[in-house]
Amino acid sequence: MSSADSSEPVIVVHDLVTHYGGRLVLDQVSLEVRRRETLVILGGSGCGKSTLLRHLVGLARPTSGSVRLFGEDICRIPESELNRIRRRIGMSFQGSALLNSMTVGENVALPLREHTRLEDSTIRVMARMKLDQVGLAGVEDYLPAQLSGGMKKRAGVARALAMDPEILLFDEPSAGLDPVIAAGIDHLILKLKAAFGVTIVVVTHELASAFLIADRILLLDKGRVVACGTPEEIRASQHPRVRQMLDRQPDSEAAPGQAYLDSLFGFKVGGGAKA
Repeated sequence: MSSADSSEPVIVVHDLVTHYGGRLVLDQVSLEVRRRETLVILGGSGCGKSTLLRHLVGLARPTSGSVRLFGEDICRIPESELNRIRRRIGMSFQGSALLNSMTVGENVALPLREHTRLEDSTIRVMARMKLDQVGLAGVEDYLPAQLSGGMKKRAGVARALAMDPEILLFDEPSAGLDPVIAAGIDHLILKLKAAFGVTIVVVTHELASAFLIADRILLLDKGRVVACGTPEEIRASQHPRVRQMLDRQPDSEAAPGQAYLDSLFGFKVGGGAKA
């Protein structure tokens, strides 16, 4: 592949607008993701980042705007063509989304059984290889209930890798994990990018994770893009919402009022006792 090819975007989102039940969720969102790049979509709860991720795999349809993957607008193609494109994408869901009635190996093998005509013995070998790639060698016969939270996340990643995708999407990969296990997931993402050269999009609200794994960070707030740049550019940004997130400052309207605090504690908070 030429250097020109590697610099061309494989994901292009233009003026994406989405409403749910009359509520504006995404407001003219535009972004590009280049081949072999890791873009982290960062934002607080309810800002629209998971909705944006669903649009990237065609699981939601926008009110207006476009999502182009590999040069094709997936908002305007039939489902049969969309499935063809989806085979080039792997998605690791927030809750791992493993089927509890299947073994871990069967979960990882599921995309191969659905989308290929490989022999069963070949599929089993490939499932074991994918599990080994994420550090889960030897667990293919376990049930999901027998795995820890971190192991479930890794098994979900192994399933996302089953079809050797060109794009990997992660929805809150470290959510619900302790800091040590979460760091292991971050390093797994870095390892996968280095080993396979995949294009990666990660949705998260974890600042430490974002600055570790990202080539670029896009900050989403109330459905709008407020900043996009390298980690260094985001750190240097003086945009009020960027500073608020990086400095971990609460919304002013979320802070309890003085009168409420005084009545709750029975004295003037920050001062002496009430008479």
